[in-house]
Amino acid sequence: MTLRAIIFDVDGTLAETEELHRRAFNDVFAAQGLGWHWDQPRYRELLRVTGGKERIRRDLADRGIDPDAHDIPALHRAKTERYTALMAGGEIALRPGIAALIDSARAAELLLAIATTTSRPNIDALIRATMGRDASEVFDVIAAGDEVAEKKPAPDVYLLALERLGRPAADAVALEDSLNGLLSARAAGLRCVVSPATYTRGDAFPDDCPLVADFTDISTPEALEMLLREPA
Repeated sequence: MTLRAIIFDVDGTLAETEELHRRAFNDVFAAQGLGWHWDQPRYRELLRVTGGKERIRRDLADRGIDPDAHDIPALHRAKTERYTALMAGGEIALRPGIAALIDSARAAELLLAIATTTSRPNIDALIRATMGRDASEVFDVIAAGDEVAEKKPAPDVYLLALERLGRPAADAVALEDSLNGLLSARAAGLRCVVSPATYTRGDAFPDDCPLVADFTDISTPEALEMLLREPA
């Protein structure tokens, strides 16, 4: 196996973003006087649904509220604005090992991509806040959730990333933090390494999934390739 590309998930993988997402949702709900609040157990349940707009819709349906009675896209836009403002204020950092892996992969001339269910503004805000650069200066390809028909665990966003990379799945590896992400990557034919994050440590990962505590264990392409060669 010769690794040619690494495809990164965003939320939970590049950074522990979910608590900031939860805070942004709650700030918007409060600012608009909606009387909704997502505590950590409820947000953990909602994370089984991929996509912010989809989570709002599910929550309303579970409460017995007609989702069409609210402008969910507008709520989500307001949440994105709040989230990016929080990140710009310095309230986020990359997970351990991510910066070193990106730097060493660049030095080895590997292609780098993002495949995520989140939207492009969230990606741009995160990379700007954590790396001080535009996302397009760090990653060769960005495939976002608002560009595909079906979000994870469907393979759509990974297939889009591979198409833009111009590489077959055999040349790449996906890095994820969740079971939905793993299922998405594998459905696209990709090998996948998982480092569970705060909200995904309870996911039931299959026995043949390569797991690492954090990305310091695979902070170079050589270490990543070595892990992928190990028997399950």
